[in-house]
Amino acid sequence: YENHHHVTITDGALQSAAELSSRYIQDRNLPDKAIDLIDEAGARLRIKRLTAPPELKELDEKIAKIAADKDEAIKGQDFEKAAELRDKQEKLEADRKQKEDSWREGESDVKMVVDEDVIAEVISSTTGIPVFKLTQAESKKLLNMEAELHKRIIGQDEAVSALS
Repeated sequence: YENHHHVTITDGALQSAAELSSRYIQDRNLPDKAIDLIDEAGARLRIKRLTAPPELKELDEKIAKIAADKDEAIKGQDFEKAAELRDKQEKLEADRKQKEDSWREGESDVKMVVDEDVIAEVISSTTGIPVFKLTQAESKKLLNMEAELHKRIIGQDEAVSALS
Protein backbone atom coordinates (compact mmCIF):
# COMPACT_ATOMS: atom_id res chain seq x y z
CA TYR A 1 0.00 0.00 0.00
CA GLU A 2 2.93 2.34 0.61
CA ASN A 3 4.15 1.91 -2.96
CA HIS A 4 0.68 2.00 -4.48
CA HIS A 5 -0.41 5.24 -2.77
CA HIS A 6 3.09 6.78 -2.55
CA VAL A 7 2.82 7.25 1.22
CA THR A 8 4.67 6.07 4.30
CA ILE A 9 2.66 4.12 6.87
CA THR A 10 3.88 4.33 10.46
CA ASP A 11 3.81 1.45 12.92
CA GLY A 12 1.51 3.53 15.10
CA ALA A 13 -0.93 3.80 12.20
CA LEU A 14 -0.98 0.02 11.85
CA GLN A 15 -1.62 -0.40 15.58
CA SER A 16 -4.26 2.33 15.55
CA ALA A 17 -5.98 0.81 12.50
CA ALA A 18 -6.25 -2.56 14.23
CA GLU A 19 -7.56 -1.08 17.49
CA LEU A 20 -9.95 1.50 16.05
CA SER A 21 -11.36 -0.76 13.33
CA SER A 22 -11.99 -3.46 15.91
CA ARG A 23 -13.82 -0.96 18.11
CA TYR A 24 -15.79 1.08 15.56
CA ILE A 25 -16.32 -1.01 12.41
CA GLN A 26 -18.70 -3.91 12.91
CA ASP A 27 -19.55 -5.17 9.43
CA ARG A 28 -16.26 -7.00 8.70
CA ASN A 29 -13.70 -9.13 10.49
CA LEU A 30 -10.31 -8.06 11.75
CA PRO A 31 -7.48 -8.28 9.41
CA ASP A 32 -9.67 -7.18 6.50
CA LYS A 33 -11.19 -4.13 8.13
CA ALA A 34 -7.83 -2.86 9.42
CA ILE A 35 -6.25 -3.35 5.99
CA ASP A 36 -9.17 -1.58 4.29
CA LEU A 37 -8.80 1.30 6.74
CA ILE A 38 -5.09 1.67 5.94
CA ASP A 39 -5.85 1.51 2.21
CA GLU A 40 -8.54 4.20 2.57
CA ALA A 41 -6.18 6.45 4.56
CA GLY A 42 -3.46 6.10 1.92
CA ALA A 43 -5.94 6.80 -0.87
CA ARG A 44 -7.21 9.94 0.87
CA LEU A 45 -3.71 11.33 1.28
CA ARG A 46 -2.91 10.57 -2.34
CA ILE A 47 -6.06 12.33 -3.55
CA LYS A 48 -5.29 15.30 -1.30
CA ARG A 49 -1.83 15.54 -2.83
CA LEU A 50 -3.14 15.29 -6.40
CA THR A 51 -5.82 17.95 -5.94
CA ALA A 52 -4.76 21.34 -7.24
CA PRO A 53 -4.45 24.08 -4.63
CA PRO A 54 -7.25 26.67 -4.48
CA GLU A 55 -4.85 29.40 -5.67
CA LEU A 56 -4.77 27.80 -9.12
CA LYS A 57 -8.56 27.69 -9.31
CA GLU A 58 -8.75 31.36 -8.33
CA LEU A 59 -6.23 32.26 -11.04
CA ASP A 60 -8.25 30.26 -13.59
CA GLU A 61 -11.37 32.24 -12.65
CA LYS A 62 -9.52 35.56 -12.96
CA ILE A 63 -8.11 34.55 -16.35
CA ALA A 64 -11.57 33.54 -17.60
CA LYS A 65 -13.08 36.85 -16.42
CA ILE A 66 -10.34 38.88 -18.09
CA ALA A 67 -10.75 36.86 -21.31
CA ALA A 68 -14.50 37.57 -21.28
CA ASP A 69 -13.85 41.28 -20.65
CA LYS A 70 -11.31 41.30 -23.48
CA ASP A 71 -13.85 39.74 -25.86
CA GLU A 72 -16.40 42.39 -24.86
CA ALA A 73 -13.84 45.13 -25.48
CA ILE A 74 -13.11 43.70 -28.94
CA LYS A 75 -16.83 43.55 -29.76
CA GLY A 76 -17.16 47.15 -28.59
CA GLN A 77 -14.23 48.16 -30.82
CA ASP A 78 -12.20 49.33 -27.79
CA PHE A 79 -8.88 47.93 -28.95
CA GLU A 80 -6.73 49.79 -26.42
CA LYS A 81 -8.63 48.24 -23.54
CA ALA A 82 -8.50 44.84 -25.29
CA ALA A 83 -4.71 45.11 -25.62
CA GLU A 84 -4.42 46.08 -21.95
CA LEU A 85 -6.60 43.11 -20.93
CA ARG A 86 -4.58 40.80 -23.21
CA ASP A 87 -1.39 41.85 -21.40
CA LYS A 88 -3.05 41.23 -18.02
CA GLN A 89 -4.26 37.83 -19.20
CA GLU A 90 -0.80 36.82 -20.43
CA LYS A 91 0.75 37.92 -17.13
CA LEU A 92 -1.80 35.92 -15.11
CA GLU A 93 -1.31 32.86 -17.35
CA ALA A 94 2.46 33.02 -16.83
CA ASP A 95 1.93 33.40 -13.08
CA ARG A 96 -0.45 30.42 -13.09
CA LYS A 97 2.01 28.26 -15.03
CA GLN A 98 4.80 29.14 -12.59
CA LYS A 99 2.59 28.28 -9.57
CA GLU A 100 1.41 25.05 -11.18
CA ASP A 101 4.99 24.01 -11.98
CA SER A 102 6.14 24.67 -8.41
CA TRP A 103 3.11 22.76 -7.03
CA ARG A 104 3.78 19.76 -9.29
CA GLU A 105 7.49 19.84 -8.45
CA GLY A 106 6.79 19.85 -4.73
CA GLU A 107 4.11 17.17 -4.82
CA SER A 108 6.27 14.56 -6.53
CA ASP A 109 9.12 14.77 -4.03
CA VAL A 110 7.18 14.64 -0.78
CA LYS A 111 5.93 11.32 0.55
CA MET A 112 2.96 11.87 2.81
CA VAL A 113 2.74 9.94 6.08
CA VAL A 114 -0.22 7.86 7.24
CA ASP A 115 -0.21 8.12 11.02
CA GLU A 116 -2.66 7.61 13.90
CA ASP A 117 -4.37 10.94 13.26
CA VAL A 118 -5.11 10.09 9.63
CA ILE A 119 -6.54 6.71 10.67
CA ALA A 120 -8.74 8.42 13.30
CA GLU A 121 -9.90 10.95 10.69
CA VAL A 122 -10.89 8.15 8.29
CA ILE A 123 -12.78 6.30 11.05
CA SER A 124 -14.57 9.52 12.00
CA SER A 125 -15.66 10.31 8.46
CA THR A 126 -16.66 6.71 7.73
CA THR A 127 -18.67 6.04 10.88
CA GLY A 128 -19.69 9.54 11.90
CA ILE A 129 -18.25 8.89 15.36
CA PRO A 130 -15.78 11.56 16.50
CA VAL A 131 -12.51 9.79 17.23
CA PHE A 132 -9.63 11.82 18.64
CA LYS A 133 -6.73 11.55 21.01
CA LEU A 134 -7.22 13.02 24.42
CA THR A 135 -4.78 15.73 25.31
CA GLN A 136 -2.96 15.50 28.62
CA ALA A 137 -5.17 18.21 30.12
CA GLU A 138 -8.33 16.35 29.09
CA SER A 139 -6.96 13.07 30.43
CA LYS A 140 -6.11 14.72 33.74
CA LYS A 141 -9.62 16.16 34.02
CA LEU A 142 -11.16 12.75 33.37
CA LEU A 143 -8.89 11.08 35.93
CA ASN A 144 -9.94 13.61 38.57
CA MET A 145 -13.59 13.61 37.55
CA GLU A 146 -14.80 11.53 40.49
CA ALA A 147 -13.14 13.80 43.05
CA GLU A 148 -14.54 16.90 41.32
CA LEU A 149 -18.04 15.42 41.24
CA HIS A 150 -17.85 14.49 44.94
CA LYS A 151 -17.09 18.15 45.73
CA ARG A 152 -20.31 19.29 44.05
CA ILE A 153 -22.68 16.36 44.56
CA ILE A 154 -23.25 15.41 48.18
CA GLY A 155 -24.82 12.17 49.37
CA GLN A 156 -24.72 10.45 45.99
CA ASP A 157 -21.48 8.49 46.34
CA GLU A 158 -22.74 5.40 44.54
CA ALA A 159 -24.12 7.39 41.59
CA VAL A 160 -20.92 9.46 41.27
CA SER A 161 -18.78 6.30 41.31
CA ALA A 162 -20.96 4.68 38.66
CA LEU A 163 -20.82 7.79 36.49
CA SER A 164 -17.08 8.24 36.65
